[in-house]
Amino acid sequence: MASAGLARLHGLFAVYKPPGLKWKHLRDTVELQLLKGLNAEKPPAPEQHVRFLPGPMEGSEKKELTLTVTSVPTLVDHPLVRGPVFTSLKVGVGHRLDAQASGVLVLGMGHGRKLLTDMYNAHLTKEYTVRGLLGKATDDFCEDGRLVEKTTYDHVTREKLDRILALIQGSHQKALVMYSNLDLQTQEAYEMAVSGLIRPMNKSPMLITGIRCLQFAPPEFLLEVQCMHETQKQLRRLVHEIGLELKSTAVCSQVRRTRDGFFTLDDALLRTQWDLPSIQGAIQAAAPRVAAELEKSLRPGPGTQLLPGPGRPWDSEEPNSALGQEGQVRH
Repeated sequence: MASAGLARLHGLFAVYKPPGLKWKHLRDTVELQLLKGLNAEKPPAPEQHVRFLPGPMEGSEKKELTLTVTSVPTLVDHPLVRGPVFTSLKVGVGHRLDAQASGVLVLGMGHGRKLLTDMYNAHLTKEYTVRGLLGKATDDFCEDGRLVEKTTYDHVTREKLDRILALIQGSHQKALVMYSNLDLQTQEAYEMAVSGLIRPMNKSPMLITGIRCLQFAPPEFLLEVQCMHETQKQLRRLVHEIGLELKSTAVCSQVRRTRDGFFTLDDALLRTQWDLPSIQGAIQAAAPRVAAELEKSLRPGPGTQLLPGPGRPWDSEEPNSALGQEGQVRH
């Protein structure tokens, strides 16, 4: 029944957003496929109404009519009379991806839309692979943007790039402790820091919790970035600023999200799987993990002490650069 199908659509699931597709179009496509699936389910048997219908009298040679008690189906709920059962659904969208980016996009149905808010408040990290191209700069930091400058890159080595990435990670880790507003003198806060559970208390600039180079084959290089509170444009700008620190220039040719909180590429439904049975199965499979991870992330550590102060502690200024919280790094 359609109502039973709708009851299994409460929760979170992940889809894979291909590059070139806007998140609004993806959401509308998923909504349309769910509506088709729900309305295609077998409707319940129609109610039977008792009617007195005229019919020939039994045993009579004459063409006499009499009223006969007959059970007939009511047509009030027939699809051709009433139309489709479901005409609209609301699908919530989690941390969004811009049109050029691809990767894991988390969606929510029913009470799952509230869980999207819980994911946001948990300040979970996300993971990206970011591909860069040395030797040129554009106006929007993208490979296909308007060319601004061309430079040489023969002097750039893997060691120099790794050194820059280490400095970036160090400066952002200091900022993460600052924005978490925790007193690291306590044992509980120290244990949270060691286990990687420190999160900012409020909205903050982009914070990078980990960054490393996966491939280096000039002019191309591939980075793996774990971060929070980011936008894809900030990640492209990060590639641009890394190029400047390397005494060259660089543009971003690809941004791909491989993990959003506790959803990974393995959980993401491909475009051919954006249908009712696949989405219902994904929601049911993810439900226990979603509940456990959100409970763990939203529950503060026992005995953890917060330092007094406003949402932005120590009156620190927000960074002017995506490269680091303490200004641009230096060799």
